[in-house]
Amino acid sequence: MPNKKITIEDIAQQANVSISTVSRVLRKTSGVAADKRKAVLQAVSDLDYRPNVFAQSLASGQSMTIGVVTHNFGSPFYDGILRGILQGLEGSEYSPLFADGRWDKTIEQNALQAFLDRRVDGLIFVGGQLSEAEMVEVARKTPLISVARIIDALAEQCIHIDNYQAAYEMTRYLLDMGHRNIAHITAKMHYQETVSDVWQRYAGYEQALQDAGIAVDPALVVEGNLMQQSGAMAVEMLLMGKRPFSAIFSANDQMAFGARLALYRRGIRVPDDISLTGFDDEMTAAFTLPPLTTVRQPSVEMGEAAATAVLDLINGDTVAEQLFKCQIIVRESVSRLR
Repeated sequence: MPNKKITIEDIAQQANVSISTVSRVLRKTSGVAADKRKAVLQAVSDLDYRPNVFAQSLASGQSMTIGVVTHNFGSPFYDGILRGILQGLEGSEYSPLFADGRWDKTIEQNALQAFLDRRVDGLIFVGGQLSEAEMVEVARKTPLISVARIIDALAEQCIHIDNYQAAYEMTRYLLDMGHRNIAHITAKMHYQETVSDVWQRYAGYEQALQDAGIAVDPALVVEGNLMQQSGAMAVEMLLMGKRPFSAIFSANDQMAFGARLALYRRGIRVPDDISLTGFDDEMTAAFTLPPLTTVRQPSVEMGEAAATAVLDLINGDTVAEQLFKCQIIVRESVSRLR
């Protein structure tokens, strides 16, 4: 026989107070005598009372939830941001709900609509496929923060790094190590509008080469999809192209890991034959063979900042664009060109 659901009427009877008194205590309002408040809280503990969150949300007009839309569960970088969001919401009265867009705009739109139907109080987008116009429309109705993506029309609500500068500095590092024929594994060009971070990394790579008096060779730029398999395929395409190169700058660590495997299978040594770099500094980057030189993004800190910012928006406070700094982590996957 199922256990009886505890109601505020049961609490009132246990504490020997009125239902209105119980309601005021649960809502944490003033005007309740200390002895009665103590009796109510003791009854709540004794009866293991759990409030009806749905009913409370109907009464207050708030769901006390934050919808979080990402597009790659399982990616250490994105998971770091999600962990930061969880940490940032700790101690608040809000709970996060998570959905994975899986790099599919239709799935992402469905996830968004499900959150809106549930009347979440705020939204955090981690990357994403929705167009700028769609994001602006959503932001008109619901407090919204974007992480790891720049939306020009919502710049003050964006938390990101300077991808252009970080990629420029990484390419400059390879140039300083003597490399001139530097290949770049990027993302597909149709990602340009939505995956602005990857496009900016390409722009930084391009500008660093141009500043060194080197024209970008289209044969050394290969499109992947930010997943490991595409990094391996990109290396095969580079090798089949017969265009010599001595270094690879991958737009993320995942593709760099795939590239490393493809080079190993071809008997090409890293860094003796080809130097290799990534972007993100995922936890496993330090444990590859050889350990990967990459760009470190403060993913957890960005997630925490996103949680704080969306709570500020919900409370009617203003927020400002937050630009986090990156750091090149030099490990053993790059050597000076002989």
